[in-house]
Amino acid sequence: MIRSWLMTLSFVLHNAACISCEAVKFVEGKVDWKGRAADKYQHGGLRTSLLILAAFTFENMATLALAVNLITYFNGVMHFSIADAANIVTNYAGTSYILSVLVAFLADTYTGRSKAVMVSIIFEILGFVLLTVQAHLPKLRPPTCNILDPATSQLCVKVVGGNSALMYASIYLIAAGAAGLKASLPTHGADQFDENDPKEATQMSSFFNWLLLAICIGGGVSITLIVYIQDNKGWDWGFGISTVTIVLAMIVFSAGLPLYRYHVISGTAAITEIIQVYVASVRNRRLKLPEDSDDLYEIDRDKEAGVQIEFLPHRDNLRFLDKAAIQTSPDFEDSKSANPWKLCRVTQVENAKIILGMIPIFCCTIIMSTCLAQLQTFSVQQGITMDTTISHNFHIPPASLPIIPIAFMIVIIPLYDQIAVPFIRKYTGHPTGITHLQRIGVGLVLSAISMGTAALIEVKRKNIARSRNMLNAIPVLQPLPISVFWLSFQYFIFGIADMFTYVGLLEFFYSEAPKGIKSISTCFLWSSMALGYFFSTVLVQIVNQATKANTKSGGWLAGNNINVNHVNLFYWLLAILSLINFFCYLFFATRYHYRHQTTVANKEMKEVVKD
Repeated sequence: MIRSWLMTLSFVLHNAACISCEAVKFVEGKVDWKGRAADKYQHGGLRTSLLILAAFTFENMATLALAVNLITYFNGVMHFSIADAANIVTNYAGTSYILSVLVAFLADTYTGRSKAVMVSIIFEILGFVLLTVQAHLPKLRPPTCNILDPATSQLCVKVVGGNSALMYASIYLIAAGAAGLKASLPTHGADQFDENDPKEATQMSSFFNWLLLAICIGGGVSITLIVYIQDNKGWDWGFGISTVTIVLAMIVFSAGLPLYRYHVISGTAAITEIIQVYVASVRNRRLKLPEDSDDLYEIDRDKEAGVQIEFLPHRDNLRFLDKAAIQTSPDFEDSKSANPWKLCRVTQVENAKIILGMIPIFCCTIIMSTCLAQLQTFSVQQGITMDTTISHNFHIPPASLPIIPIAFMIVIIPLYDQIAVPFIRKYTGHPTGITHLQRIGVGLVLSAISMGTAALIEVKRKNIARSRNMLNAIPVLQPLPISVFWLSFQYFIFGIADMFTYVGLLEFFYSEAPKGIKSISTCFLWSSMALGYFFSTVLVQIVNQATKANTKSGGWLAGNNINVNHVNLFYWLLAILSLINFFCYLFFATRYHYRHQTTVANKEMKEVVKD
């Protein structure tokens, strides 16, 4: 039945595309699912990108509830302390992001992005099935008790043994699956557009904006409906619904397999060519650079005109890498006779310069990811202690608070993409309105403001707890007389920051990267988030250790009672780190040189005739 539905949907989409078909025109460097040259009017474009956006929506619908509510599950059901539960969540998220680099390497070099997506979805389905089974069967989890109640918390038993192994196996299967989807889906979506076509290049920019919208829509459903079900109907029901949405993501993505444009798998690692430049520049460090850059080594354009070869002009930045292209002998006219670990093309060198220039930008986004980790952990714990009443019979789950910035972004993203960007484009001449780096910078400033706001709100919350003699109040059962919506300020500001930085980073890394490592390059974003989450874990431990002797609770963030902790001071620390980080970003961003988008057409590809 599913197969029949997929064939019908593919047929409808295919015929819809044919209505506007003109003369056959092949897309440079892209093929269809049978390995033939991709027809511009039959494959890819906006219509297929919608299927990818829909699949990404379902994936985020399943997983975002984990990001914001797993800490409650680990603390309340598996009986870990708040700090340990927060660290498990950040380690899980960090692993997911860092694994995306490995999947991206395999997708770029060997498997292709669509196969990586399908395998990743299977991993994620399996993880959610195991998580659902464990949440449903009492014998697979610790006996029920209230760890937040001081009278009974000492009797709570933490999950151990085989049940603990099952818990970790399930969440890390999900982490591996999510890693593959993050690595492959956005890049596969961008592959549906031709960067050499001005119209499609603009559409690709819009695609990255709509990608964030898809995340917001899926995330909005996740942190409201699914989180509500987890908290009120049962964790097994919540995890079960997430399983169903992942299956829907697989069905929707599979419907477009005959219609997608696929990047050509090289079978060799393009990242190796980048490493060769660094090695060759070190080996040639004693050589003197020629006065004329035309004397640097490059293959003959005319001889390679029939092959998909990228050519980039020489630039005068990072000149020490130019030593990798110094010719020491006239015998290197033929590229096959050169030792690639001693002599590299100018284009190789320029690609290596681009990657090296991107690394400081990448590093300057780690602190922002650390801030995000706090909104998914400690802010949720703050919300548990506050008044969550909306009406007499309804209480908002604290983990659902991010719906406020998400709802705002669902409205503002289409307005930004369809109104603001075209308006700004008239004055700047830039396809995206403002440059990628300007967009990232705005987000970094707003993240610092968000952490400062979070610190002020936490001071207010603790003052109320202290003035009402409720420092030892039991969360949920004895809520503080302060609305949980006070936390919406920090979520709202960070949500806007995310809109600027998230899309800016994805598009920046994709557009700047060499063709052979597009997936790996976009994974700079996920790697940044991974390191941010891991740094959060380390920072929490360092802060607790450094403040252990100066606080009654044994550290700013120690223990299960957030009312006697010093989360406000931790937020101030993050705000200061974020501000310092922004000035470091300014230093590197103002010195970054954007790449030249020039390539030689693949004549053989254009001569291919479909069977």
